[in-house]
Amino acid sequence: MTSSADTRATLRHLFGHLFVPLIMCIGMGFAYLGAFHQPEPHELRVAVVGGGPQTQVLAQTLKDKAGDALDVRTVPSRDAATAQLMDQKIFGAYVPGSPELLVATAGSDTTATAVQKVFTDVASTQHAPLKVTDVAPPAKGDPTAQGLFFLLVALSIGSYTSVAAIGGAGAPLPMRLRALIAVGTGAIVSAIGTLFAGPVFHLVDHDLPAVFGMSFLYSTGILLIGVGLHTFLKRFTMLAMMVLFVMLNFTTAGGVFRPELQNGFFASLHSFWTGAGFVEGVRSFVYFDNHNLGAHILTLALWLTAGAVLISLAALHESRTRTPVPVPTHEDLEQELEEAVPA
Repeated sequence: MTSSADTRATLRHLFGHLFVPLIMCIGMGFAYLGAFHQPEPHELRVAVVGGGPQTQVLAQTLKDKAGDALDVRTVPSRDAATAQLMDQKIFGAYVPGSPELLVATAGSDTTATAVQKVFTDVASTQHAPLKVTDVAPPAKGDPTAQGLFFLLVALSIGSYTSVAAIGGAGAPLPMRLRALIAVGTGAIVSAIGTLFAGPVFHLVDHDLPAVFGMSFLYSTGILLIGVGLHTFLKRFTMLAMMVLFVMLNFTTAGGVFRPELQNGFFASLHSFWTGAGFVEGVRSFVYFDNHNLGAHILTLALWLTAGAVLISLAALHESRTRTPVPVPTHEDLEQELEEAVPA
């Protein structure tokens, strides 16, 4: 028969293990609902095509009516509007008279939908149906233009859950060897992701070596950061990884809503977070003629560098402490992997 002391000890142990999943639940709620629950345009850049006073009046009328929701400008010609769409300087261009709306769905289907809603109302005042022309349609295997985001999810989960195995089962190994295993795991995860993107689901129909390269930078950065953090955070490493690479990463990547449709906090993270660097970088060379590709590669490279710095700090810390690292039990590894599985 279990004594009351044993029961209290078991409950303390149980509640200690419940702490992490409950914190994850709260974090997921704040992150996903905070980022996605009320998408509204904020300074969404659109243009009216044409010259002369009528075009200026229409643009100013739209701006006055929309307030901070739209950033309305004019462009002199349809070709100029197309060029700005391909450079992602604007997200929609309205051609009066026809009327016609130019969009680039590959950049974001939800943004194109928001722009279409705005200019459908404008076209209705002309008593004419709105013709929508997509100057950058997504691949046939990715009609919603969200496939790259779900590729990001697969790469992320493959990367940060591997940290539990490398940091846990590999804890007795020298940090240098763990780092090499992390790099090798990043290459494997990236190869799997590239196969999914190309031959399996046809999300991308060209430049697969570049997809692998971007995936490798992204995945290896996560793995190095995680393995480095494991030295300091131990069983709380997975909570930190969930915050960095799920809660704040998936919500700011621009795969579901671009920053122009999000609130200020999540919109600001889009400019430098690693998931956004991956999604926007792949979009850049797949659909937008490498526009701003260098900046997105730099984002991924900086996160990879942060991982290398953490690995170095962890190695220094371990060399100074020089305490023997016990080999984790099967139960320890199972628990850490269970905590790594996203909600």
